[in-house]
Amino acid sequence: MIFVFFIVSILSSTVGSVCGIGGGVIIKPVLDATGIMDVSSISLLSGCTVLAMSVVSVYKNIRSGSARLNVRTATGLAVGAAVGGVLGKSMFQSLKSCVGDENFVGMVQALVLIAITAGTLLYTVYKKRIRTKSYGKIWLCLVVGALLGIMSSFLGIGGGPINLVVLAYFFSMDTKDAALSSLYIIMFSQITSLIQTCVSGTVPDISVAYFLAMVIGGILGGTLGSKVNRRIDEKGVDRLFIMLMAVIIVVNIYNAVRFGIT
Repeated sequence: MIFVFFIVSILSSTVGSVCGIGGGVIIKPVLDATGIMDVSSISLLSGCTVLAMSVVSVYKNIRSGSARLNVRTATGLAVGAAVGGVLGKSMFQSLKSCVGDENFVGMVQALVLIAITAGTLLYTVYKKRIRTKSYGKIWLCLVVGALLGIMSSFLGIGGGPINLVVLAYFFSMDTKDAALSSLYIIMFSQITSLIQTCVSGTVPDISVAYFLAMVIGGILGGTLGSKVNRRIDEKGVDRLFIMLMAVIIVVNIYNAVRFGIT
């Protein structure tokens, strides 16, 4: 099964790097659907994989100049996301402690992901008809970043498609610039989330082999995704993103039903 985790990791990280969604929004529901591990273990593995991928992708994309990074705006969002990541992780642990049923937690995560992904899909399809904003105030970046961090950490997806919608609507970023900024935000929020997990002593019992397979897949996926990103135009990224969102919705519907009847 380690090979399955590795393949999921590298494919998800490659696509996530291209689209700027991190890959966790794919990894989490797909591995949940296998039923191999509990929700907490998969959330941690997903987060570590996304962190490895985002570090590689941000470095390579900035170095290649394939997209522009507004450092002031992106850093404000990233700092907010880091704080939100701590809150989101606390919310996840509180819900798990109160309910005492990981299947219920998994069902809640799946349902929220369905709603977020469906909304993102609709926005992407009709975005040409939507008038965007160009906010630049740092306090707004911090608040928006915090909300993104809460959602990504609670759901264990390390970022996700909602980042792209927020960056496009509130800051008028084009597809590739939004993808790079999203990965930059994800990198900060995942570092904070991982530190919090280690400090709080809530690290699940995970095999080192699975951990290494996922992280190596994330690094390779980030490298491949960066190369693909330089060769694909914005329309191609949008088409890939739309197809991906449709698949994720189907997988999460399956997970919601599976967790609900287990």
